[in-house]
Amino acid sequence: MKKITICIMYLVISLASFGQQSKSAPIFKDDLLSKSKNQKTGAWILLGSGVALIITGLLVGNRKEASFVDAGAGLLIGGAGVVSTIVSISLFTKYSRNKRKAAESAVATKF
Repeated sequence: MKKITICIMYLVISLASFGQQSKSAPIFKDDLLSKSKNQKTGAWILLGSGVALIITGLLVGNRKEASFVDAGAGLLIGGAGVVSTIVSISLFTKYSRNKRKAAESAVATKF
């Protein structure tokens, strides 16, 4: 009897502590606009730093007195710049998607 009572208590506690929401919270226009602004800023920063890294990699690796190690370092720096530029493109697309969702959003203010 004692084991059954303990098992029932564990069952009741586990059912009562289930913490997921059943419905998703509404997305507000202001939230989407601030998110898109942050994504736009991050995308421009990544694009600028990516271009700067590509140029730096070219300058380091293509000097006349550059050794094999310098050429490898230039390649790594330029590769990091290419990756940064590609990531910025994805942020630009996410920024435009969130901005469009905010424009189409029917919920304008928080309650």
